[in-house]
Amino acid sequence: MRKIAIVSEHASPQATPGSVDSGGQNIYVANIAREFAGLGCQVDVFTRLDSPSQQAVVEWGNNIRIVHVPAGPACYVPKEELMPFMDDFSRAMRHYFEASDEPYDLIHANFFMSAMAAMPLARDFDLPLVVTFHALGRVRRQYQVAADGFPDLRFEVEDRVVRQADCIIAECPQDKEDLITLYGADPARISMVPCGFDHQEMSPMEQQRARTSVGWSEHPFYVLQLGRMVPRKGIDNVIQALSRLRGRHGVDARLCVVGGDIATERGQDRPELERLRDLASHEGVADHVEFAGQRVRNQLKRYYCAADVFVTTPWYEPFGITPVEAMACATPVIGADTGGIRYTVVDGETGYLVPVRDPDALARKLALLANNIELARAMGQAGRQRANELFTWKRVGQELMAVFTSLCRDKRSKLVAHTTHPSSFAVLRNSRLDRNVFNED
Repeated sequence: MRKIAIVSEHASPQATPGSVDSGGQNIYVANIAREFAGLGCQVDVFTRLDSPSQQAVVEWGNNIRIVHVPAGPACYVPKEELMPFMDDFSRAMRHYFEASDEPYDLIHANFFMSAMAAMPLARDFDLPLVVTFHALGRVRRQYQVAADGFPDLRFEVEDRVVRQADCIIAECPQDKEDLITLYGADPARISMVPCGFDHQEMSPMEQQRARTSVGWSEHPFYVLQLGRMVPRKGIDNVIQALSRLRGRHGVDARLCVVGGDIATERGQDRPELERLRDLASHEGVADHVEFAGQRVRNQLKRYYCAADVFVTTPWYEPFGITPVEAMACATPVIGADTGGIRYTVVDGETGYLVPVRDPDALARKLALLANNIELARAMGQAGRQRANELFTWKRVGQELMAVFTSLCRDKRSKLVAHTTHPSSFAVLRNSRLDRNVFNED
């Protein structure tokens, strides 16, 4: 493996996690790119140009380039509205492929629209196509119903991707099961590789020092919720549980919500923020809920370590990186019994699993940890051990690279056995990379 094309049409590795349409996929793409580069590969990450100030190509660390692909207006567009621009995205990538000095060995598409744009290139350049969906449309529709802004055409595209991709990366057992039962995927073409965490970013630190650094007081029982501020993340469920924890269980508890574009009155997440604030007032806990907004990556460890427990109770979650990060910081996790959380959190060992949208059940588990400090510490340490054994980005990168290498070896063997014509690259790579290639007619 010498050169890999990573496609992530709406999720740039440079975006701030927790902002609008920026979350686990951005973190995933950034870290696997670094791991592949560390293994000696040249990595090009193709993501949509969403600002006129962005350079066409950005050198982003050793052996990593970010290619900003012109497709649609050069401004933020909700990902639910990007499908009409994927043909343009694909054509622009084709120009870049044709102008590249060295051929790509493989395309790794992230999300169904990235795969939609990558499929013609994989076919025409005879490259293995690997797809990580990160979320499946039929699962999303099941939980979000009318709130799902994607058109039904998504299902048709996903069906085609499942049929044509050389390999699909499932991020947890539930993901693999959904691919098979909802999309008829061939189990032989599914490899399960989870998401991960950065062990240099996430590790334990003394709790009181962490609390001082984020401005928390010493004694309350602190609950942390961290991630994007959207309804499906179930922050309302945590606020309701906080009310019950204080009122029914007598625990002096506070909740901190980290994430969301709420710094200005015109922030994209202000409507959801106001809804949650109204709910906190209705539940009588407004004075005990802090909305901290977005925080840069190097601050997140302090919040994880300052908290007594990390809570994440989304309606559904394809994987969920935040529970793994909390575990890496030796903080016990209470998570919804759904998707990838069911895989990362071991119920009764590294934390607890609770039903979705059940604040009473969540409050009971929170009370158990609040009243048993030794149990909470033991769960935190068990979580740290599990995270370091299974979910480091180094391990994830190595597992993905093993899958990629096997696919490329199989592809080369088939070409040698069945093809006497020269590779399409021999015809196409006849010009050097021009950084203004996207401006050519």
